[in-house]
Amino acid sequence: MPRLFTALEIPRNAALSLSLLRGGLPGARWIDVENYHITLRFIGDVDGRTADEIVDRLDRIDRPEFLLSLSGIGSFGSKKPHSIWAGVSPAPEMYALQAEIERICQRIGLPPDPRKFSPHVTLARLKSSRVDDVVHYLSGRGDFHTGPFLVSRFVLLSSKESVGGGPYLTEEVFPLHEAHSVASFSGRDSQPAKSMF
Repeated sequence: MPRLFTALEIPRNAALSLSLLRGGLPGARWIDVENYHITLRFIGDVDGRTADEIVDRLDRIDRPEFLLSLSGIGSFGSKKPHSIWAGVSPAPEMYALQAEIERICQRIGLPPDPRKFSPHVTLARLKSSRVDDVVHYLSGRGDFHTGPFLVSRFVLLSSKESVGGGPYLTEEVFPLHEAHSVASFSGRDSQPAKSMF
């Protein structure tokens, strides 16, 4: 069974901005642009029955779409850096979605995710990069950011056992519902709109 995880996709414009960060770091293995994503919850290898139950529960999630933007870059592994990432600006809706997915996974019987949720987009895996080279690379790109983009769905992805970084296959798509403006539900505007057709 492939390894499963839930994720947010990165739209084309933001992915293009991320792709401009590629290069300039010896020893880096850059992630292909089409494999950029924000992992919400790593599920791992599960049997078919568990996978079906996960899909069924995720399909019942009823949350609004939201805006997200990417901001800043950094590395994981302070003494021996092992990956370069782009950060995600805080969005309460994203954290609420991730927390609901975590609760679902635990109710199904999966162990709690041992890592604290730290939303990011992995840009590169590092094998033999020197700390000095990583510091130099990051210092010239720290002001990276994208404009906000709409997150209207989340996905269940699978990966073959490999060193990470893709390719990933979209197994299921879970739409988020359209967010309604708070202003449209207040005062006299609360009457249903008449159809223009």
